[in-house]
Amino acid sequence: MTTIIQECIPRFPQLSIQYDVGDLAKGAELASQAERNGAEIIISRGGTAQLIKEAVTIPVIDVQLSGYDMIRSLTLASQFNGKTAIVGFSNITSGAQSIIDLMDLPLKVYTIRSSEDVARLLLELKASGYRQIVGDVITVDTARTYGLEGLLIQSGKEAILRALEDAQLVFRYLSKNQAISVILNNLVTQEHPNLLILDDRNDIVFENLTDFKQNPLTDNYIHLINTNLEFEQSQVQHMFMVDDYQLTVTAHETTLNNKGYKVYTLEKGQPYQFAQFGITTYTDITIEPIVAESPAMQVMLKNIRALYENHEPIYLLGHADSGKSFLVKHMHQMYSGGGLLLQIDLSQVPAGHLHKIPLSKVRNVELNHIEQRLHDEEVTSFIQTCLNRQIGVFILGEEPLNPYWTLDIELSTMMMPSLADRLEDLAPLIQQFLTDYYHKYGTAAVKIKEDALQLIREQVPQMTVSQLKHLIKQAALNEQDYVISTDTLSRLLHQQSATNTMRLNGTLKEIEKEIIQHVLQEENNNQSKAADRLGINRATLWRKLKE
Repeated sequence: MTTIIQECIPRFPQLSIQYDVGDLAKGAELASQAERNGAEIIISRGGTAQLIKEAVTIPVIDVQLSGYDMIRSLTLASQFNGKTAIVGFSNITSGAQSIIDLMDLPLKVYTIRSSEDVARLLLELKASGYRQIVGDVITVDTARTYGLEGLLIQSGKEAILRALEDAQLVFRYLSKNQAISVILNNLVTQEHPNLLILDDRNDIVFENLTDFKQNPLTDNYIHLINTNLEFEQSQVQHMFMVDDYQLTVTAHETTLNNKGYKVYTLEKGQPYQFAQFGITTYTDITIEPIVAESPAMQVMLKNIRALYENHEPIYLLGHADSGKSFLVKHMHQMYSGGGLLLQIDLSQVPAGHLHKIPLSKVRNVELNHIEQRLHDEEVTSFIQTCLNRQIGVFILGEEPLNPYWTLDIELSTMMMPSLADRLEDLAPLIQQFLTDYYHKYGTAAVKIKEDALQLIREQVPQMTVSQLKHLIKQAALNEQDYVISTDTLSRLLHQQSATNTMRLNGTLKEIEKEIIQHVLQEENNNQSKAADRLGINRATLWRKLKE
């Protein structure tokens, strides 16, 4: 909602307004810090607002969900091609049920009484075939952790403005010389050099981090650990990549004076020193859903899983932006059981470095540009080492395997379906993209008209998944209505056709640089996204731009 907040702030020039993002315990922590820094009023919403009220001594204004907000979110949710459940506390579900009954929407409502009910209920709903969960932050975050689509019910501009007006009214009665009380607690123990203790609200009540300049645990890391603690009911261990080192977190729950606490022990591993050689680690911990409504994708996923579970190396054949790497990430998230995914660009790795890679925590490897190391025994030996350790091996390529390659390993080739082979996936892909942009940018569009969808179907033979995603992004940003119209889409397709014309004169290196600059421009100079579309890593992209 930051975009909406930014639009509202200029309407209140007499107030000094600052904003930050953090849900539940993190939001309470940010609010406490804001109070220590002199804030006189806090604005929040839902469960986070309730936690903040307990954490601070200054007024807290709760942003209320309007009926307009609820209708907009439920309309978006009803466009999803699958079973959808509304999960939340009674303040959300009571209003949601009334709107669902009134509008005859195909949605089911489930009311929870505490945040502890969320994980159990979502697992039951997933087992019953539900694929999308609509609710507040904790519900949506837990849903995504379990591989479900999550749709956040957001407060609109009207609700934000109303809260700011209330804050302005309250501000008139506040003293500007409010005393600031800061309590510091700094305890250090030799026995546990890196220790965090969180209370039942996930507030940090003890922190001793000898090996870290600051707490390396993000909100997502803490949420994942706590979700697994609640599910496993025993000690759990997770490994993450932070900057250039591996972070291992061991966590368990304990009780003292009838109060529950979570104890985290952190271990900082040795620096991962190979990133400059095209060896990177995949650190995203949320399970990203994959669209597989089409028979082509269903067969693809079934066969890849069968090969993966039998520890066979897989050769994924397809265009650079056909989703090969995304599919590898999906397999890693769903079936690896934790650990690390290494993405290796063999064109960047110097000879002799593959066997220096520490593999103790690795569960899967993704190998790119193997065509440049076809006769290299080191590559063969490295792959065999991974297979012996039952590490999944995915080799990505754009050309069929040459039968005369000296790679002395039997590979199973799986061809990535083109978008033209996945027509059944077109509508759910577009809906997923629209939902992402609704969350990220606060865009108005929540669905696409059938005639606009038909226009895209006609363009599919010349389009990749990445190009489709870019087109829908531009349409969502430019559409002022709730439904993407044919006019908006036609205009963008015409502009895209005009801007796709590039000069092809000059040397091969000059043409290559022109293409890179073109993709960078389309991705708003985001090098990570540009590198992903081009099928190279950021180090290679940076080097080519400097040449």
